[in-house]
Amino acid sequence: MQIPRPSAEQAGPRLPLWLLLSVLVLAGCAGPSLDDYSDREPQLVPEQFFDGELSARGVVKDWSGTVIRTFDADINASWDARGVGTLDEVFRFDDGEVQTRTWILTASDDGYLAEAGDVVEPGTMRWQGNAIHMNYVLRVPYGDGTIDVRMDDWMYLVTPNALINQTTMSKWGVDVGEVVLVITKNQQE
Repeated sequence: MQIPRPSAEQAGPRLPLWLLLSVLVLAGCAGPSLDDYSDREPQLVPEQFFDGELSARGVVKDWSGTVIRTFDADINASWDARGVGTLDEVFRFDDGEVQTRTWILTASDDGYLAEAGDVVEPGTMRWQGNAIHMNYVLRVPYGDGTIDVRMDDWMYLVTPNALINQTTMSKWGVDVGEVVLVITKNQQE
């Protein structure tokens, strides 16, 4: 038995399936651009904010948005005479785990190359206005081994001494979690 197909006049306007799917995929990829923040204040200058002693407090969320861990961190940030930045980080999680990471920020044509020992695909730190964006791959403990997770990292300076950081974690293009934290500059005496 054959099902009759409507004629073009009867069916009305139809989008090809590939076009509809392409639009949906592109809409899913749309996100903020650094240009969106170019006029925002206070201006974020990495060499000024990431200098000296900083503290961080935050949460780690799973794919559903449920908080699965909390943490605090101490960050010691400095810059050498060549303009290379070092951020020594010590994270203390609510389950007793302690992680350390040392970021090295080296000037590049379009920002800073951001590298660390557990970063298997370095990112480039770019900034405009009050925002920083980095995208990199981080190797994290998982079960008895490790897993490589893409980190889409956005930071927003909200006062001269406070920065909000929001990082989406994904694997194979699927969001698997999020890290949200506030970094504050410790008052120098």
